Amino acid sequence: MDASEEIVIRFFSQPRNFCAVRAAAEAAALAWRVDEVSAGQVKLALTEALANVAKHGYQGRTDQPICVRLAPEQRDGRPGLAITIEDRCKDVDLEKIKSRPLDEIRPGGLGVHIIEQTMDEVEYTTNPGGEGVRLRMCKFAGPLERNAD
Repeated sequence: MDASEEIVIRFFSQPRNFCAVRAAAEAAALAWRVDEVSAGQVKLALTEALANVAKHGYQGRTDQPICVRLAPEQRDGRPGLAITIEDRCKDVDLEKIKSRPLDEIRPGGLGVHIIEQTMDEVEYTTNPGGEGVRLRMCKFAGPLERNAD
């Protein structure tokens, strides 16, 4: 990846900002040759991830920093998009970031499950310096069709 292709978006944890970030991610996915279905899945996963940061990480505070990085990525000749979300949430136990059992009938709690089901790669780590969480998730286009010439 050429570092000049990376898109960096910094914003505060106000839900009204999320729409612009989702639109940028979808547009980047399409520009970097990810199919429309996969680009829609990117938008859904990003929506869930940002909602989790705002609601659980920042407890609804709207003045906290979030950084989203979008970059082209490739796997096995398939074009894709890597999204890295960084926050400054305090005291987050990465072991507790997991999907709840789907047989538990109750509202909410499906964001992590949706992210894991719609993205091809998902990894949670602690930010360098130890404060906050870094979520890196990737989505790749389906297998490229080859010309039969």
